[in-house]
Amino acid sequence: MSSVSVSSNGIGVANLPNQKHKIISGKGTNFTVMVCGESGLGKTTFINTLFTTTIKNYKSQAKRHDKQLDKTVEIEITKAELEEKMFKVKLSVVDTPGFGDYINNRDSWQPIIDFIDDQHENYMRQEQQPSRQGKIDMRVHACLYFISPNGHRLKSLDVELMKRLGSRVNLIPIIAKADTLTPNGLQKFKQHVRESISKNNITIFSSAVESEDEETTARNQSIASASPYSIIGSTETVQTADGRQVRGREYSWGVAEVENDNHCDFKKLRNLLIRTHMLDLISSTEEIHYEHYRQQEMASRKFGEPKLKKSENPKLREKEEALRKTFTEKVKSEEARFRQWEQQLISERDRLNKDLESQHANIKKLEAELNYLYRQGGGRTQTVKR
Repeated sequence: MSSVSVSSNGIGVANLPNQKHKIISGKGTNFTVMVCGESGLGKTTFINTLFTTTIKNYKSQAKRHDKQLDKTVEIEITKAELEEKMFKVKLSVVDTPGFGDYINNRDSWQPIIDFIDDQHENYMRQEQQPSRQGKIDMRVHACLYFISPNGHRLKSLDVELMKRLGSRVNLIPIIAKADTLTPNGLQKFKQHVRESISKNNITIFSSAVESEDEETTARNQSIASASPYSIIGSTETVQTADGRQVRGREYSWGVAEVENDNHCDFKKLRNLLIRTHMLDLISSTEEIHYEHYRQQEMASRKFGEPKLKKSENPKLREKEEALRKTFTEKVKSEEARFRQWEQQLISERDRLNKDLESQHANIKKLEAELNYLYRQGGGRTQTVKR
């Protein structure tokens, strides 16, 4: 198609980006972040640090211990609405308490995978309805996977879950509590994690690097090269040796600063999630992960047909068996009580029948005595009927 030149004043086509900006600014956007990893890695602290407000409340140690006794991985959703310069973001934070906290973590990732797939399924079902107004979009745009700073390679549990997450969601690996490692130890650990990710063919989110602006390209390269991102989370303000007030953690040897690139990658990760690549995360979720799910499902079933029943979740099998056993015991107890009650009724019926027969016998006896008295008295003999 050949381009057509217009007058210098133009016809107004160039205003389309401004119009689009007004529409998006008016509607706002949905953004869903999932945090996944073992308990105690600072997931809640990081979320509150990232958005500089209390999005998630901290769990008490007693509740955490009670949760571990359940031996199940659950999904917790926290919603908030953020507004900055008249632009609103409907934020959803998805937490996975219980993951990786047990001795036997086999198939503990299944509730997490099911949740991600279910959100794609729910959105697809809404798109197939005659009226699509007010669609609820809870598709996960970014999954922050927190890795324990053990100084070695990824655990087998980390590898298994990250393999499954990488094909479903924008996976972003994070090394938690970077201030517990020395600078050299942190760099070596980062390299170990990169090697494990490459060796196991784990797909992670890679942000766009190339740009028309050299400064933007350099910034994007800096963000991409920092993966996996080391972070320090803290909502407290402390004073450094030179008198600055910063967010960080104070130790006897000094202060670990949250927003210091020499200490951790918090600023780069914040840029990736919010300031520079949020639209990329939302777009890739729509165009890659959701579209891949939709194509797979529509290839195996007809339009409007419900999804096939999922395979049994092994993690919930133990709990289901316990409930079934309890139910069976209660049924047996009720059946025994019913049989006892039934036996009592039968015994009572037999007793009443015997009493009735005894009464009949007494009546017959009285009738015989009465007839005898009539005969003795010379009266007219007759039989008294009941």
